[in-house]
Amino acid sequence: MSGDPARFLNAFAQALAAMALYRVGHPARERALDVAYQQILDLQSDTSRPLFTFLGDEVVFGRMPLRELKAWDWGKRLAQAGIQRLEFEDHVSREDFEGFLEEALARLTLSAISTDARQMRRSSIRFGAVGLKGETELAPEPLPTATISFSLGEEVDTVRWLQSEVQTTGAIPLAEAEAVVRSLVVAMHAGRQVMLPLLQLKEFDQYTTTHSMNVAVLAMALSEFLGLSATDVRTFGIAGLLHDVGKIKIPLEVLTKPGRLTDEERALMNEHPVAGARMLLAVEQDLDLAVVVAYEHHIMINGGGYPVLHFARDCHQASKLVHVCDVYDALRTRRPYREAWSFEKTLGYLQERSGMEFDPELCGAFVRMMKQWEGAVAPVALPPAKPEQSGV
Repeated sequence: MSGDPARFLNAFAQALAAMALYRVGHPARERALDVAYQQILDLQSDTSRPLFTFLGDEVVFGRMPLRELKAWDWGKRLAQAGIQRLEFEDHVSREDFEGFLEEALARLTLSAISTDARQMRRSSIRFGAVGLKGETELAPEPLPTATISFSLGEEVDTVRWLQSEVQTTGAIPLAEAEAVVRSLVVAMHAGRQVMLPLLQLKEFDQYTTTHSMNVAVLAMALSEFLGLSATDVRTFGIAGLLHDVGKIKIPLEVLTKPGRLTDEERALMNEHPVAGARMLLAVEQDLDLAVVVAYEHHIMINGGGYPVLHFARDCHQASKLVHVCDVYDALRTRRPYREAWSFEKTLGYLQERSGMEFDPELCGAFVRMMKQWEGAVAPVALPPAKPEQSGV
């Protein structure tokens, strides 16, 4: 029988409820456990190492959101109890499965007590706070930081593939973009405090990938710092991830040119906001905010920048927010024509341009956030591009 992730999670929840109500050995308890265990075996017959992530109101299976379980109460309860990510290795035994359920039930009923320091038993089931490594390590060779480890290789590969799809087909794979943003949210909240997993550029032809992901992280961090809702934070993250999608149309030799651009090359470069907005408008899904941000993210509040507005108007808050994050990451990154700016020099530039190029309120909040979270920046080495992806 083929497995179904939603059916398994519902059986899993029913087993937890039965365990809370009935003693060990009670027929109702054992029956609920048997049903849930069979469901995970059925799921493993179709999917190697099933992986679930519980994030806010969303339940994600692998990279696929389970729409039918949106706002599933058990997902929020599990996340609050420290089980944000749950992975089943091959050959889960009935004993391991029951032991995990007992641990999960203990965490749910003792959720007021911190479970971070509890020793997780070794078994074929791995779980814990998303992004925490160790007993729950889910990726090889992560970069060590003060409190957590990051490895964003899959996310980087997904963005490269996404850019390749845009380049070859003109389509925007929105589901994959949403999955990357969810993963970045996960990495940001892997510990007790917000962390900023910013990618480090190794090769100049990978700049578009690196920059897009970093702007998404910074945009979500600033949105959260300003107190926006979780839904808005993720929406701003999507807009940040896609803000430069129009650069896909610009030749690589122009994007990576070490010297000053010619007038023709500069004009070509300045077309990317309009090109990106047109590409996003062609997508059937609702990407209104991403369209606006792609179009407006280089427009200054004093009317300068590009594209040139024929009639003065205020840009969307998301565009002004992404503009600050965009410039910060660009200046902090080594480019073919200049070295990376220091943290202090970059923040100084933002403050100097506040009120002219940048919205004063958003710029001030960004500077305060970065000074407060400077120690929370976790540089992540960018994995090498696969041969078919280089040059994207």
